[in-house]
Amino acid sequence: MEKLRRLNRIFKEDGKTFILPIDHGVSMGPITKLENPKAIKVLLPYVDAIMLTRGILRSSLSDITVPVVLKVSGGYSVIGSMDNIEVVASVKDAIRLDAAAVSTNVSIGTEYEHQSLVSLARLINECEDYGVPVMAITFVGKKYEERSQDSRYLALCARICAEYGASVVKTYYCEKDFERVVNGCPVPVVLAGGPKVDDKFKVLQWVYEGIQKGAAGICLGRNIWQDEHPIAMAKAMRAIVHEGATAKEAYDLYNKEQGSGN
Repeated sequence: MEKLRRLNRIFKEDGKTFILPIDHGVSMGPITKLENPKAIKVLLPYVDAIMLTRGILRSSLSDITVPVVLKVSGGYSVIGSMDNIEVVASVKDAIRLDAAAVSTNVSIGTEYEHQSLVSLARLINECEDYGVPVMAITFVGKKYEERSQDSRYLALCARICAEYGASVVKTYYCEKDFERVVNGCPVPVVLAGGPKVDDKFKVLQWVYEGIQKGAAGICLGRNIWQDEHPIAMAKAMRAIVHEGATAKEAYDLYNKEQGSGN
């Protein structure tokens, strides 16, 4: 019951969620448009939850009221190996920070696969004692980037994470056979975003397609807060996730809101 109560803080009555991740600094440092984490506060009225690290939550965003998905994995950086992942924050700390859930990257198909999966299992074991949901992020490093469009790989990763006990899986959208990923995963799947894409309509289109094919929401960061008009993009994304808007309708909304200065 406690786990369900926490999940209901993230997923709305329609069964969908719009999570805004700003955890990028844990591996990328002060990434563009996230140099000052407080800048994302303007987007919070439009999202259902925010994913971030305990350091940023305590130092910069301790006063936010939206539900928190606490990123508890780390141990890697863009100048090292992005696949060498460990859990670096405790579940007790997540509870102290009133997190609705915790999240961890999972590196499957790399030399660190065993370590990554055992780390996931240990996190889930600990979380079960407190009724804290775990979101497993199927991480695809640059070395294996082509896998982000391979439904066989994404379906494998999503199912493995669910088998280990993850309550939610975050993964990439692939144009071919994305239904295979969703249908093979017995827990909600949310869409990852990846690097910023210049073509706004293209982003909105694949988000729309992902939702239509069974995704339970989105967990997109850079394609929102790195946008020239982040509030307009957040409103457009929310329209797709919660209001049933098509990509065209969301794009029209984006242009309308952009014109109003958002």
